[in-house]
Amino acid sequence: MTSSTPPLIEDLARKFATKLLLKGELDLSERRLQYLLDHAYLEKVTSIKSSLNFHQCIRCFNRNQSLFGKIPRQNNTPIIYCKHCIQMNRVSSEEPLYRWVGPPPMRHRVKNPMKWKGELTPLQVKASYEMIKAIQHEAKLLIYAVCGAGKTEMLYAGIEHAIQEGKRVCIATPRSDVVRELAPRLRRDFPTIHSAALYGSSTEKDLNNHLVIATTHQLLRYEDSFDVMVIDEVDAFPYHRDQTLPKAVERAMKQDATKIFLTATPRTKQKVQIALNQLPTVSIPSRYHGHPIPVPTFKSIFRLSKTLENETVPPSINQWIHQKSTSNRRFLLFVPTIELAEKLSAKLTIPHVHAESPDREYKIKQYRARNIEALITTTILERGVTFPSIDVAVIQADHHVFDEAALIQIAGRAGRSAHDPTGDVTFFYEYKTNAMVQARNYTIIKNKEARG
Repeated sequence: MTSSTPPLIEDLARKFATKLLLKGELDLSERRLQYLLDHAYLEKVTSIKSSLNFHQCIRCFNRNQSLFGKIPRQNNTPIIYCKHCIQMNRVSSEEPLYRWVGPPPMRHRVKNPMKWKGELTPLQVKASYEMIKAIQHEAKLLIYAVCGAGKTEMLYAGIEHAIQEGKRVCIATPRSDVVRELAPRLRRDFPTIHSAALYGSSTEKDLNNHLVIATTHQLLRYEDSFDVMVIDEVDAFPYHRDQTLPKAVERAMKQDATKIFLTATPRTKQKVQIALNQLPTVSIPSRYHGHPIPVPTFKSIFRLSKTLENETVPPSINQWIHQKSTSNRRFLLFVPTIELAEKLSAKLTIPHVHAESPDREYKIKQYRARNIEALITTTILERGVTFPSIDVAVIQADHHVFDEAALIQIAGRAGRSAHDPTGDVTFFYEYKTNAMVQARNYTIIKNKEARG
């Protein structure tokens, strides 16, 4: 963008550059849209490519033919639309996407963007240094750090370096709850930069901001946009199972961008890359406060599933809850299904949240503000959120929903405060599973590494 660029065009460049947007997302009058097309500021992009009844969604990369729908039209070819990304507004063969091809927007460098005055541990300093080095060399880096290691603070030096160099940074995470938690912390510690928090119900706009904190699904709207891409919880659902999301991340990055992976529980793919030295890695086995990770306690309950089906709470679970309540300990109860969350909530008169809860954000805020002492939750709160001074129990820890990574992350919610680092973690189960054993072994091994 030059000084001679009209202010209106500069404003539009900030809104639209490096994005693939539907007409409704542009929010332009017909006259202005046509002007921008006629003067080569915007161009149309085919949104659904079709050939011999084979369809591909250009926005989300979907090629699964069962995830395309048809809208019949009288005496005409039906309209094809993509079901896979329909929650982000419908993409169809009837309507193109739009790409900005006008002058790129300007972004000002900020000399001293970070105002955080905290101190890092030596291992956090090492991770920060490696991140800066990766940014300088436009390389990849995996930060393999246990839950509670202080991963967010490890990013600060790298974010500051990137912004001082005029680079654009994205922190992509799998859950909207994590975006809502991270954004206020980052804005507090980087108060002089422009940032945007993007998730399904967010009303914020990215106007070529220095920093974007977004769910990975939001990156389906981007291309060639970010100089530094931080992928938080790279092992988490849906990122590691939905093959379109890694593709969206790659497209959202510039060709020479830096990619930083964060995880406490790497999947097999990352473990192989680490073992073969294919992915530079910083390993941090200890929490920032130096105390060990709470080791899960196993409590077997005979006929647990049947008891819960009969809408009865087993005595040992009632006893655990009573003990926490009488000792003024706040806690989370993790359950495998929405149905069980609702039943237990009614039986125990404890609020519950799950992915479809309309008041989920409100209840989580109330819990964080200590206006609620206990919360029943599905796996939506298994990772990326921090509540000081809480205990954790998993009901039906042997359920298939709770794999090793999920149980490690759930256990990692306890003992995160330096003032209260010894939280209790209890797994209630009927049949002991490999995932339970491996999660406990992981904790023991990491604590041993940390002592070393």
